[in-house]
Amino acid sequence: MVAAGIQVLALLLACAVSTAETGQSFKLKMWKTEDQPVHQQFSQVNEEIERLKYDQAVMKQKQEDMNQAIMHCAQMQASRDEEVNVTTLQEGSSPLPYPFFHEDEDPEEDNDGVLDPCYHYSGLDQPWRATNFSTKNVACDRKVQWKGWYRLFYRGKTIQMPERCVKMEMCGTHSPLWLVGGHPRIRDGIVTRKVCGHWNRNCCAFKSPPIQVKACRGNFYVYKFVKPQACHLAYCADINTLVCGRCKKDEICNSRDKINWFCKKSKRRVKAKVHFFASYPGSLRGKVNRIQFSKVYVNVGGAFNSRTGVFTAPVTGVYQFFFSTQSATNGAKTDLWLVINGYWVSVSHTHVSSSNSVGNLSTYMTSLRKGALVYVTHNCGNSWANSASNTITFGGSLLLVRI
Repeated sequence: MVAAGIQVLALLLACAVSTAETGQSFKLKMWKTEDQPVHQQFSQVNEEIERLKYDQAVMKQKQEDMNQAIMHCAQMQASRDEEVNVTTLQEGSSPLPYPFFHEDEDPEEDNDGVLDPCYHYSGLDQPWRATNFSTKNVACDRKVQWKGWYRLFYRGKTIQMPERCVKMEMCGTHSPLWLVGGHPRIRDGIVTRKVCGHWNRNCCAFKSPPIQVKACRGNFYVYKFVKPQACHLAYCADINTLVCGRCKKDEICNSRDKINWFCKKSKRRVKAKVHFFASYPGSLRGKVNRIQFSKVYVNVGGAFNSRTGVFTAPVTGVYQFFFSTQSATNGAKTDLWLVINGYWVSVSHTHVSSSNSVGNLSTYMTSLRKGALVYVTHNCGNSWANSASNTITFGGSLLLVRI
């Protein structure tokens, strides 16, 4: 039984393939076991197993060598892409034109129905454009087919053009192009700026055609690049402005020397959203410490209290107030005073010298802190009014907010 089992095992292994390579072919080896002793059959099986293990180890080593070669080629190609020379771009192509839409808000249109470039632009992310990059493979933006608006990036982070002269042979080119006149503010809209190229110790040796620039919310800019006048010139990306991409919504990116940039709290000014207008529906005589203007027509923001006649400043900002009176008593003097935090700051004065009716309207503009109290006092004289006349009045508005 043991001999029969060994013969069956030998027959199963008789179909094994020898992987000994001979040129481009492989030798198929069949075993004949009918006339061989048992110990020879075992010996042949062991030899074949050892040969298969050796061939397997050789193939594994070759596979590892091939994987290393593939990784090396990939790294070499990545290095070439890092220092891509745009002078090799064919006509009709662009370095990295991919549409990039702002995700914070929906695309908007300007007054002419044209799409806002702050939401419709192509991203230009080429590290060789950085002001700290130099290479022998110089670039030339004249050979790029510029189309539409572009936003500059550096390895995925927003960046902007330099606002001062850049050293020669930087930005991956011979003559780096920089922005003359600085970047615009958001309220400036689309502006046109000059562009200069540095060469031979002259910061504006090459006066490249002007480009359009627009400031966008989020501390970034978009540019409408055009072909420079000659080669080798290329638009630069100021590596020092990477900090601008980290500014918060209530901050702006600022620099005193156009080299060191930092985020700074912006002094935002918003439209006035506080207005009130009220009147006193009756006559006043003598001294009234605080007039209760009970008939309220406007109270946007709810800062005026008709029960007390006091306006409370809801925010720190610039305010404008007005108040009026009318007197008809011959020879009488009538004074209304505007009082802010207990201080009498402005008067509405009338003096009737004959049998006439005299009215007066006074205005006062000032800066107030949040919580300031404003009201009107009737100091002396006689003021006439009824429920329909609106001659004794008090009103005001918030002009701008200060943060």
